[in-house]
Amino acid sequence: MLTVTDLKTHFDTEDGIVRAVEGVSFAIDKGKTLAIVGESGCGKSVTAFSIMRILPCPPGRIAAGKVALDGRELLGLSEGQMRLIRGGKIGMIFQEPMTSLNPVFTCGSQIVEAIELHRGVFGAAARELAIDMLRKVGIPEPAQRFDEYPHQLSGGMRQRVMIAMALSCAPDVLIADEPTTALDVTIQAQILDLLRELQEREQMSILLITHDLGVVAELAHEVAVMYAGRIVERADAKALFSAPQHPYTHGLFRSLPRLGEKRARLDTIPGSVPNPLQLPSGCPFHPRCDLARTLVAGGADAVEVTCDGASCRVFGRCAREEPVLSERTPGHWCACWGAA
Repeated sequence: MLTVTDLKTHFDTEDGIVRAVEGVSFAIDKGKTLAIVGESGCGKSVTAFSIMRILPCPPGRIAAGKVALDGRELLGLSEGQMRLIRGGKIGMIFQEPMTSLNPVFTCGSQIVEAIELHRGVFGAAARELAIDMLRKVGIPEPAQRFDEYPHQLSGGMRQRVMIAMALSCAPDVLIADEPTTALDVTIQAQILDLLRELQEREQMSILLITHDLGVVAELAHEVAVMYAGRIVERADAKALFSAPQHPYTHGLFRSLPRLGEKRARLDTIPGSVPNPLQLPSGCPFHPRCDLARTLVAGGADAVEVTCDGASCRVFGRCAREEPVLSERTPGHWCACWGAA
């Protein structure tokens, strides 16, 4: 359905080239969900914007790679051709609904515009479709909300309008960028149930971008873990949750609260995502990696590096060579020199 091959997205700045996405590859089959997870700044949203070709150009540009939908290459299409793909074949739920909705048009008119453009339904029929979709995403009194402007709605309500707009055209692929981030848990459950129902009925493929591993467990068939613009681990969701391999993935799971477990403080990954203008040599995660330090304790080759502002010793290969994403077990890919 959707195939991304060796995608590289760069931003030209006064300080140098920011390699926001560096060699990302994945495929999403029809009716399946791929979740991309990682900290803020790892390149998740830039990947989505690159697929949709809505990057600010300049400074952004797609430096290399291919994006294909049902075998049709998208990066070579004209803007007019791509406009028909957006919304119709590929829908997107944006993370910031207030900046994505037009403040001078009513919420309903914006949904109707998408329906008329991509589904060929007009007038009263388009209005009814829009109101029905607002109802499906849990908006109370949808006929009244249809005629209201974005500023009249709460953040959660605006997010639901964005979801209704994206789903109203029954796209083949839905890109959901943090689709439930502004919603309370009850509405979040309703939205996830709606996405699952539509996926089963329409065989819609979903690219889910999130930092919420609970949402991933609920919806995803496959998971790709991103760090510093690269995919560092990719696997079936069950395999990833039961046996994560990359130290970064282990760190993400350790930071989750668990039922029945009492701790004064949750575990965290030390440090922060590196500045993309000053990425460390070798594996970009090595200054924060527990495994890179543990390997040294076992007598492996060691080098001195700066870890979270202090000097520490890490496995030399981690600091010198960037690991390649390779298949460690059937269907489970990992980019790490020290992972089993």
